[in-house]
Amino acid sequence: MFNKVLIANRGEIAIRAMRACRELGVPTVAVYSEADKNALFAKYADEAYLIGPAPSSQSYLNMDAIINVAKESGADGIHPGYGFLSENAVFAKKCEDNGIIFIGPSSSSIEQMGSKIAARTAMKKAGIPVVPGTEDPIESVDEAIKVANSIGYPVIIKSSAGGGGIGMKVVHSKEEFDHALSAIKSVAESAFGDSTVFIEKYVEEPRHIEFQILADKYGNTVYVSDRECSIQRRHQKLIEEAPSPVMTPELRKEMGETAVKAAKAIGYENAGTVEFLYSKGDYYFLEVNTRLQVEHTITEMVTGIDLAKDQMHIACGDKLAYKQEDIKINGWAIECRINAEDPLNDFAPSPGKIKKYRSAGGPGVRVDSGVHVGYHISPYYDSMISKLSVWGRDRDEAIARMKRALYEYVVVGVTTNIPFHKAVLRHEAFRSGNLTTHFIDDYNILDDVKRVVEEDAEKGATLASALDDREHKVAAISAAVGAYVNAVKDSAKQ
Repeated sequence: MFNKVLIANRGEIAIRAMRACRELGVPTVAVYSEADKNALFAKYADEAYLIGPAPSSQSYLNMDAIINVAKESGADGIHPGYGFLSENAVFAKKCEDNGIIFIGPSSSSIEQMGSKIAARTAMKKAGIPVVPGTEDPIESVDEAIKVANSIGYPVIIKSSAGGGGIGMKVVHSKEEFDHALSAIKSVAESAFGDSTVFIEKYVEEPRHIEFQILADKYGNTVYVSDRECSIQRRHQKLIEEAPSPVMTPELRKEMGETAVKAAKAIGYENAGTVEFLYSKGDYYFLEVNTRLQVEHTITEMVTGIDLAKDQMHIACGDKLAYKQEDIKINGWAIECRINAEDPLNDFAPSPGKIKKYRSAGGPGVRVDSGVHVGYHISPYYDSMISKLSVWGRDRDEAIARMKRALYEYVVVGVTTNIPFHKAVLRHEAFRSGNLTTHFIDDYNILDDVKRVVEEDAEKGATLASALDDREHKVAAISAAVGAYVNAVKDSAKQ
């Protein structure tokens, strides 16, 4: 096992990785920006080092600064979390070159899957079903129109180096290409430093289904669980569940074995996720996420497998602890991403100070968070407050438990998407498992969100008042205790 691990990330995922290390008896090192000097993750670690100003380009993306801290602190492993440098082949190679173990796949696997065009080519060669589209980058509008005419509208333009739903645009006619192509190339260049784009057939009524995989250095690869991730805004996930409501044992086995085949085709090691689009009985390879996913929590809840600790074991050269037949799905889990954003204002971020905070609890509830009362949601980073996950014996109980957990959750000071989650969970289409990635638009969910906001106004005021009362009582008790202690000290002096 490692002597010491540096966590090259921030927020809840940094704490998640540190918790795994603490259970394994491994000391941890945090790196933080000036904006995060008082953040919980920086206090949770055994050591913490300032690496730069608030902008991520000068801190969490500063490869040399992170490598230098690893050397200075004596860390022999780096866990990248997700986002930032987690899927950066150059950073993984820098770790390898400096004798530091990158807790993830090899730099060559990351590089191969980092380009969606290269990934499509590799999967087609391995016999994995892919969505019809281009094998080479698209450079001109005329070229794009020719491809679209060949495979049929609608099509989707995608950034080859993209991720997180950034750099994607659906096109329904040739007239839309003039603006769409240049816009996506510009976004791709700005976000990823690579303007390369390609075109795929747009799949109608798509569901986003993914398979968690684990693979060791000895050729052992398993699929752990499937997850449904169709509730999205701007191609970014908001609600995930495990397993998928559409899954049957036969389909799970077929898609899971396809995911394993995809991983083996690129010599994949460590934890990863193979993502598929599913539509009307057919499924197509989408991409491989070469890291731990945000939604890994729900897979852990239905399988009992600690994915973060398995990452550490695999990176240290341990053999995989499971065979495929050892892995069983027990019950149902749902995750809601609690973000500081306004669903009624196009999900715009809502940075600011959290004035009051009470997270959910009780049976079957897990909260992964890095915030607290007084914490500032920074405009520099992702607006996530926490990941709220629940487990139930079946899907109905999981939905009921999530509704209860959302009822308990109180965040005052910033606008959150909690009303959005409440609106989705009580919608009949969601409860019936009738999901697509267009769910928000198909069912006018934002109209329901408005009603939830109105309904919550009175409850929110009541709970906020209760927190006020509690704070006043705590302050009064603290003052009384302080006065008593001072009186005792004065008496002792006399």
